[in-house]
Amino acid sequence: MKLNFFLSAALIAGSSLVSFAQTHVEGEEYYRADQLSNAKELLQRNYNNAGTDKAVSEYYLGLISLDEGDVAAAQEHFKKGVSINAEYPFNYVGLGEVALRNNQKKEAENFFKDAKSHAGKDKDAKASLDIAIARAYYNVDPTLYAKEIDKNVLQAQKDSPKQGPAYTNADIYLFEGDRKKDLKDFGGAGNQYEMATTYNPNATEAYVKYAELFTQVNPQYAINMLNNLLNVNPESALGQRELAKAYLNAKQYKQAANQYKKYVNNPNHFKQDENQLSYLLFVDGEYQEGYDFASGLLKQNPSDFTAQRFQFMNAAQIPALKDQLVPLAEGLVAAHKANPDNKFAPIDYNLISDELASNGKQAEAEELLQEAIDNDPTNRDYYKQLALVYVKDQNLAKAADTFQGYIDNSENPGYNDYLQLATYAFYGGEQKRSENETDAANTFYQKSSAAADKALSITNQYPKPLKIKGDIAKQTAPAEEVNSAAVPFYTEGIAVFEALPEQDRTRYNSDAKEMYNYMGNYYLDQKDLDTALTYFNKFLEIDPNNEGYRKFVEGLQK
Repeated sequence: MKLNFFLSAALIAGSSLVSFAQTHVEGEEYYRADQLSNAKELLQRNYNNAGTDKAVSEYYLGLISLDEGDVAAAQEHFKKGVSINAEYPFNYVGLGEVALRNNQKKEAENFFKDAKSHAGKDKDAKASLDIAIARAYYNVDPTLYAKEIDKNVLQAQKDSPKQGPAYTNADIYLFEGDRKKDLKDFGGAGNQYEMATTYNPNATEAYVKYAELFTQVNPQYAINMLNNLLNVNPESALGQRELAKAYLNAKQYKQAANQYKKYVNNPNHFKQDENQLSYLLFVDGEYQEGYDFASGLLKQNPSDFTAQRFQFMNAAQIPALKDQLVPLAEGLVAAHKANPDNKFAPIDYNLISDELASNGKQAEAEELLQEAIDNDPTNRDYYKQLALVYVKDQNLAKAADTFQGYIDNSENPGYNDYLQLATYAFYGGEQKRSENETDAANTFYQKSSAAADKALSITNQYPKPLKIKGDIAKQTAPAEEVNSAAVPFYTEGIAVFEALPEQDRTRYNSDAKEMYNYMGNYYLDQKDLDTALTYFNKFLEIDPNNEGYRKFVEGLQK
């Protein structure tokens, strides 16, 4: 199946994932990179894994609760963190921020003292704790607590290890970068983040924050910085994901897909990124790879609706899988109906309905497309697709009525649009006439004629609209006028046909033959044999191998 508009074994179930950690570290990285919902998911997912420091997890879960505005939940997280490990100082900082938010400054200061009492002797750790306290004040009110913030930043600079006069604690540079970013000093923020990576090459969040600053204005800067991160920490799920996103933002789709392939093999990836990879493989034309990847996801989770969608979409582009398409399509429709969360996109409605209609299941296709129209009545493509299904079902009257919806929802319908409507409506009239519904037939003929006139108003360089108007004239004329009713339209249509360049005439040969034959018979009835033979011979110029017609003309000439 062709589109009408718009993984390798390592990625399939059973691949080796043991080289990647699944601890609090990944959630911490996401939090420090300001991706809080992702951080929360990973912290909760990995909470009970071996190697996870639950006191650290509780600290970051508490910070996320503060960001969500749930101060009570945050307090519970920090208290739990203290109960797990009273020597870990940062949960005291979290309790201090809770106190500040509750307008209990003195109590907050006591918590910050408790934190420092557990700081140990490591200079870098002490500086990081100073910055955490500065952030607590900053998060609550950077103006009200400006003095306290500056005091703790200065203490961090004093506590930090030094290289010459420069302090080397990365958290200091990260905090200053965040403050500059909040002031929209993006260049200054970028410099601070870059300094953080200089003094701590493992500061994942610094690379990511730097990349975010430049991903829109200079995507290659972002890509380069994230590659630097992965050179230092190749297993960072955050780094892998951000690099894939940076390639995607830079419209480097092949590189984005390749990076997503690496990333989804990391157990710390997110479900939506599997979907992103599926999308990239499809739009990049990697149909077999996309089909294999989706099939692998379905082996892991048979109810994965997105994987089911992409399995079908890719299969629809692979001729060898043609026999599987109908059951895949019907399975998708069943899953869609069974769960309101299993929603279709326009490509689903179009591909599935086309497959069903092409295999004699027009009623199912019609029902699906009518649902699409009900959900989004302004999407003109649904009307066009449904009209095509009605054509396959030999119901031209419904095709015409439906295609009118396509016209009505088009901002500037073109020549071909009106010509298509004229064609459908004409045959809709023919259908109704065969069913002895004269009034309905005439309504369709009128619709067809009006659409043909619209097409002619856009361009009069093609004969088809005139041919249709002549056909309508024949069908609506009294019996005694049938043989002459189309003459003015066919005469003009023939003139337009003959004015076309030779290479453009072929597509209209069938129409021209019908018009020549009609005109020849008209003049034959008028006893004007020479004019009649002129039209008959033009017919033979188009169809020289029509022996029956040739014998008819030769008989007239004798």
